[in-house]
Amino acid sequence: MSKRKEEQNLAIQVEDVTKIYRLYEKPIDRLKETVSVTHKNYHRDFYALNGISFQVKKGETVGIIGTNGSGKSTILKIITGVLTPTTGTVKVDGKISALLELGAGFNMDYTGIENVYMNGTMMGYTRKEMDAKLQDILDFAEIGDFVYQPVKTYSSGMFVRLAFALAINVEPEILIVDEALSVGDVFFQSKCYRRMEEIRKSGTTILMVTHDMGSIIKYCDRVVLLNKGEFIAEGKPGRVVDMYKKILAGKLEALKEELRLEEERKNADTGQESIELSDFSGGMDLGGSGDKRTLMRDKLTINPDRTEYGDGRAEIYDLGLLDERGNVTNLLLKGEMFTIRERIRFHAALEAPIFTYTIKDKKGTELTGTNTLYEGADIKPVKAGDSYTVEFTQKMNLQGGEYLLSMSCTGFEQGEHVVYHRLYDVTSITVISNKNTVGVYDMESQVKAVKEEGQEEEG
Repeated sequence: MSKRKEEQNLAIQVEDVTKIYRLYEKPIDRLKETVSVTHKNYHRDFYALNGISFQVKKGETVGIIGTNGSGKSTILKIITGVLTPTTGTVKVDGKISALLELGAGFNMDYTGIENVYMNGTMMGYTRKEMDAKLQDILDFAEIGDFVYQPVKTYSSGMFVRLAFALAINVEPEILIVDEALSVGDVFFQSKCYRRMEEIRKSGTTILMVTHDMGSIIKYCDRVVLLNKGEFIAEGKPGRVVDMYKKILAGKLEALKEELRLEEERKNADTGQESIELSDFSGGMDLGGSGDKRTLMRDKLTINPDRTEYGDGRAEIYDLGLLDERGNVTNLLLKGEMFTIRERIRFHAALEAPIFTYTIKDKKGTELTGTNTLYEGADIKPVKAGDSYTVEFTQKMNLQGGEYLLSMSCTGFEQGEHVVYHRLYDVTSITVISNKNTVGVYDMESQVKAVKEEGQEEEG
């Protein structure tokens, strides 16, 4: 590919960017330096970025990771034009929507609607174009009639919901995200991640900064690693996240030596394909039918934005989460037994219905789940009008945090999988824990440490 064609395929080009801040011991030193006839320096230079270079291809999702103070947010602000580099250049090809400091461009005295139009104009959209996008923005934000009130009257949750809805629903060619996906409740966060996934699949270029390594591995095609303003490496997410963990463990120098040796091997063996730093591998009607006197769902927080579908031959008309004491609740204690209960009514005869549940994190990653087929709890043929209650009882070993529960009634007919009724993200599970371990779930390790007798004490 020629250099010209290659550049046409690039959304972002960062070339040797340095950002220097002058730090003064005392405020008066700034004045002393200004009026000094000998041009004496009273400051020291702080390199927020030092010679950073990388590229982002159109349609690519690239993450930037590093410890606090690595310059991640600084480089995003330079790319979006909020900051100017001291030296170096940045070229951007495409319309940017940035989620840096959510709502930073909002006027607190304007209404939500007025801020939407004002920010749309700042992004380069006409009034007519914003008219077409307005309803999608308002539907996504879900703040009701508050859009007609000044944003200074908003709660923090409403404020960030509107800001996020605006930024992510203007169909940007380039979306830049800086730690902005932790807004709202678990249902809204899940919707944000789904929308991110949609625009990623549609070909939008995404550049993101986050401390959530799960998001980095799941969403990114490539990752850039920075440390204290310096470029360390770039490559496949798994490999670069491993490098980041080495930095967190205080092994930066060993990592740099490893990368130097990799580079030397590449240069020494030009006849073979070598590893470059950029190629490391590393509907349910919840208000409808059912026994109104005994509905468990009325005691749960039900997702108003749930997704459901199916051919209607079965209906999950009630559901419950029960703790170890039999209470219906969204709050479960780690380490205790709990039960997922589904109540199903059949509107047609079925040969062998299967009941399922799945627990996902708010990014949509399936963490665990099972069904009556897996568990050997086969259901006999059912008739129209039959009702069943199905219970899954197990120990809660997930780490403390928020999760989403999905459930369904399905089956196989002539070898084809058929969905009778499926509910995605119908309710949330909040796990309360006084001891979290590493990762998604707890292995419940039994730990024993015994001093060995007869050993000399180390001095």
